[in-house]
Amino acid sequence: MYFAKEMLEQSSTLRKKWEDEVKRGLEKRAELKERFSTVSDLEINRLYGPEDIKDMDFEKDISYPGQFPYLRGNQVTGHRGRLWTFRMFSGFGTAKDTNERWHQLLKAGQTGLSTAFDFPTLMGYDTDDPKARGECGKCGVAIDTLEDFMQLVEGIPMDQITTSMTINPPATALWAMYCAAAEIKGIPLSKIGGTIQNDMLKEFIAQKTLMCPPKPSVKLISDTVEFGTKHVPRWNTISISGYHIREAGSTAVQELAFTLRDGMEYVEDVLERKGLDIDEFAPRLSFFFNAHIDFFEEIAKMRAARRIWAKAMRDRYKAKDERSWWMRFHTQTAGCSLTAQQPYNNVVRTATEALSAVLGGTQSLHTNSLDEVWCLPSDFAVDIALKTQQVIAEETGVTNTIDPLAGSYYVEALTNQMEEEAWDYIHRIDDMGGMVAAIEKGFPQMEIADAAYKFQHQIDSAEKIMIGVNKYVTDEVQEIPLLEIEDRVETEQIERLNALRRKRDSKAVKRCLDDLKNACKKEENVMPFCIEAVKNLVSMQEICDVYREVYGEFQDPAMY
Repeated sequence: MYFAKEMLEQSSTLRKKWEDEVKRGLEKRAELKERFSTVSDLEINRLYGPEDIKDMDFEKDISYPGQFPYLRGNQVTGHRGRLWTFRMFSGFGTAKDTNERWHQLLKAGQTGLSTAFDFPTLMGYDTDDPKARGECGKCGVAIDTLEDFMQLVEGIPMDQITTSMTINPPATALWAMYCAAAEIKGIPLSKIGGTIQNDMLKEFIAQKTLMCPPKPSVKLISDTVEFGTKHVPRWNTISISGYHIREAGSTAVQELAFTLRDGMEYVEDVLERKGLDIDEFAPRLSFFFNAHIDFFEEIAKMRAARRIWAKAMRDRYKAKDERSWWMRFHTQTAGCSLTAQQPYNNVVRTATEALSAVLGGTQSLHTNSLDEVWCLPSDFAVDIALKTQQVIAEETGVTNTIDPLAGSYYVEALTNQMEEEAWDYIHRIDDMGGMVAAIEKGFPQMEIADAAYKFQHQIDSAEKIMIGVNKYVTDEVQEIPLLEIEDRVETEQIERLNALRRKRDSKAVKRCLDDLKNACKKEENVMPFCIEAVKNLVSMQEICDVYREVYGEFQDPAMY
């Protein structure tokens, strides 16, 4: 028991006295019916005390940093020993444009790179495909071939800087380009580090950049896990992503539960399909969470996530290596919390969300820019977003001690509540036959849709407050500088792609595509074939078209 019996009795007596005094005071103000809840609508008590966490066992449930169940962090020294990676999300226009922004960010103090790709790239289409027209470089960088990729990483020390790539259906092709670029630069694959998002289950649930059906999509992910385990040991071959689940309108508990159950699905597929030992690949699994606006809910969510994953890896999957028990995660502040109205309020929102991520123990952080509701981030807005992290790290003192909120009655009780409700979701999905089966039934999709509808209703009725939207609204228009992508970007990108197609060896291209197709049909690992293909200037879409041909295309079903 966390507290001695005598202390609990004393607290109970004092609490009753306090409650009587509060009740008398509230009766005079007729406030007894007022309801307080988190942004996800978890009801919050007026006060928390020892009784709310009386059943906790310190060693089993809390412990110390670097000790099971890692509630207080994986590393024994936390952010005192090493600050999180400052990793601003960046990508727009051409590879050259994004490369220039990368160098600017590194010069300004960023410590890791994070790549946003444009929508055609995200969907597995080259810039000259009719479906891609008008989208080149608009929401990220356009990458069609290895030549683009070489320009993207020009001057970047790939063996010193870790790079995250937010790419899902074409992840094998884009990672193949990264690997090929490193080899061309003379850097062994064993020396490069970074992350590909590569999480298709959350695409079916939330973000909807779709290509092949769920089962072959998971197979391609297992291929990357196997290849990374054997050849690229410093690479995180998947970033299991709750961020987009939350952006789609989920609650914090749903984000926590669906993300971790996605992770369990990938673990089970690799174990079954590839026959790897759990401790061979689990230490390189990584996660990606949303830091929303409800400060304590987000901190509790991140702490609960570590404890759930540690228990699952040790007890459910029998991992022996403690590094397999660690949940390592990146965090991004909530894009869905930003408002077009009064956009400078977004600086405050982002700072608050970033602070919750730091106190929640994130290993890597991206802070959104104030103008992201309107456009891709401008240099002006990116600089503020990066300096937000620097101020938190260097001025606020929150990194002076590790997990400073541990032992808080409220934080521990909220952490326990979120873990309990997340496990309930996980067990329901287990009973459905796993996450792929649950997705095919539409379960997580409908749960998120219901949560999103409820939240919007609360905003519309002003039960939940958004400053500038439903409270303290003004008619004043705040002008902010906007980054615009010119139409010439698409024209020039298509010209480069056409020139490349004219100069490459068409026979080598056909051979590579035939080899990749045969590998898909034989259930072989596709990664060696993808690397060989991109080295021969096969385009990203040409690789993805092979997947579409062999595995079929997924059509998202309508659900009501």
